[in-house]
Amino acid sequence: MLILKRHYQFWFSIIALHRIGALVIPASNMLKEHDLEYRFNSAEVSAIVCTSDGEVADEVDKACAVSPSLKTKIIVNGQREGWHNFNEELPAYSTHFERTAETPYGTDPMLIFFSSGTSGNPKLVLHSYQYPLGHYVTARYWQNADPNGLHFTISDTGWGKALWGKLYGQWMNESAVFVYDFERFHADDILPMFKKYNVTSFCAPPTMYRFFIKEDLSKYDLSSLKYACIAGEALNPEVFHQFYKATGIKLMEGFGQTETTLTIANVVGMEPKPGSMGKPNPQYDVQVLLPDGTPAGVGETGEICVKLKDSNAVGYGVPGLALCYYGDEENTAETWRDGYYHTGDTAWVDEDGYFWYVGRVDDVIKSSGYRIGPFEIESVLMELPYVLECAVTGVPDEIRGQVVKATIVLTKDKTGSEELVREIKDYVKERTAPYKYPRVVEFVPELPKTVGSGKIRRAAIREMDKAKYQK
Repeated sequence: MLILKRHYQFWFSIIALHRIGALVIPASNMLKEHDLEYRFNSAEVSAIVCTSDGEVADEVDKACAVSPSLKTKIIVNGQREGWHNFNEELPAYSTHFERTAETPYGTDPMLIFFSSGTSGNPKLVLHSYQYPLGHYVTARYWQNADPNGLHFTISDTGWGKALWGKLYGQWMNESAVFVYDFERFHADDILPMFKKYNVTSFCAPPTMYRFFIKEDLSKYDLSSLKYACIAGEALNPEVFHQFYKATGIKLMEGFGQTETTLTIANVVGMEPKPGSMGKPNPQYDVQVLLPDGTPAGVGETGEICVKLKDSNAVGYGVPGLALCYYGDEENTAETWRDGYYHTGDTAWVDEDGYFWYVGRVDDVIKSSGYRIGPFEIESVLMELPYVLECAVTGVPDEIRGQVVKATIVLTKDKTGSEELVREIKDYVKERTAPYKYPRVVEFVPELPKTVGSGKIRRAAIREMDKAKYQK
């Protein structure tokens, strides 16, 4: 396991581990004893390379008490009892490692990600040595990483997004990567970096762009930036329009998962439709399927699925797609079935072949016989200048089964009130079908998000609402 924040030792370590054939597990420095204990034991972790910042090593030591597989502990700086020192011991080892007939490659296992765990315990997503190859398209044709430029993806190395934007595809594309270490995201801290270091391409989740557009972007010199893309959640059209108005750059949305590389995207040369995920990456055969397994028609909502080329082959004949959920046959069988990898995300396709995100299968709200996707309503809410972030979920209702609820974070200059609630409801009523407006509106200081990837955890909101609304 590597818990290295954005330290340079991450790049040294992961490449070395790939060469010797050890399974690599990137992990966040925010994990606590309980999180580490689960990860150590479920993956049978035998060694860890760890930051000396904060209390991470303390949490590791506490988790070790009930994690018998962990034998080797390496800290990157400083002395700690029972730990090797990375910086001091590194010069004692050879800089060469020769390939042999036993050197792993191809469909041999290489990497484990722990999924973000929007519900239940995180799954162990196992990838092969073909996984990095799948990210050439990510860097070259979606992020437009320039061999003569500088690419900046915001992500800690403990998350899969770092390998999307800080390693495989960018290096294969000969692009330099920009790394900036920070503890907490502040838009006014990040924005000056573009000019100072001449960043040419940028990738971040929607949350960060939402904070950007709430700043006065005219105060910042963004002239070096030539290209920007966005992933992690669906892109609200209002975010697209506001960023384009301020910078002249069209945000290129992309979609993928911990289990895949870039799957659907607006790629270089395409004209994006604001709010659309784009079109399938040609390395995947992507289809939208109805619950009975038949293809959805134009405009019909179904599950996004990736066709397997060979269901019996290791890797299914699809470079970039995960091999399985390590140690979890039940979830693997449920997800890789009937000749497809099932993403659990729903979308519809328009007459031009563009995909439009609806939501997770579990996020669909069922009210009075209607099926309502949260994203459409969230996009309308984001048009309001005082809405910083929002999440739409369903809450129990005796008459309708469920009603739509909007959980909203307001900008710092706005205060919640009954009058504002009425204004928000009326605004949505005027812009969507009458059955879709939020009958419940709640103002909160922040939304629950997955650590690192920053995805809004609607499942957590639903769980908190059970006690409030369940009769």
